[in-house]
Amino acid sequence: MAKGTNQKLKLIYLMRIMLEETDEEHRLTMPEIISELYKYDISAERKSVYNDIEALKYYGIQSEKKNNTYSYYVASRQFELAELKLLVDSVQSAKFITEKKSMELIKKIEELGSKYDASKLQRQVFVTERVKTMNESIYYSVDAI
Repeated sequence: MAKGTNQKLKLIYLMRIMLEETDEEHRLTMPEIISELYKYDISAERKSVYNDIEALKYYGIQSEKKNNTYSYYVASRQFELAELKLLVDSVQSAKFITEKKSMELIKKIEELGSKYDASKLQRQVFVTERVKTMNESIYYSVDAI
């Protein structure tokens, strides 16, 4: 394998790509994976990526063969989409969390799923007669309690 920049980070970026870009409905082929790695300035040969994916199978990476082509995806995640939606809804409807903090927390929750799941988390929950606080220190007071 030709040595290039960021080679020591290849496995980390590969896992990042798989977590962000794939899920059970969205998969990547080997050429697509190599192309995604290239965006991070990582040159990779097909055989080395196969070895890396084999190492990542312990963390939920799966492969599927269809029409003589293998594709790869993250099969299981720490949180299911329904659980992420519940967390987002809870944050949005919490009276004591400011609107700014709500948006920050929701962005972090979105990172727990693929980019496709994240788009499904962009929803607005409205609770009638509930006003969000303007005092951001309440967020830290709750943490202290």
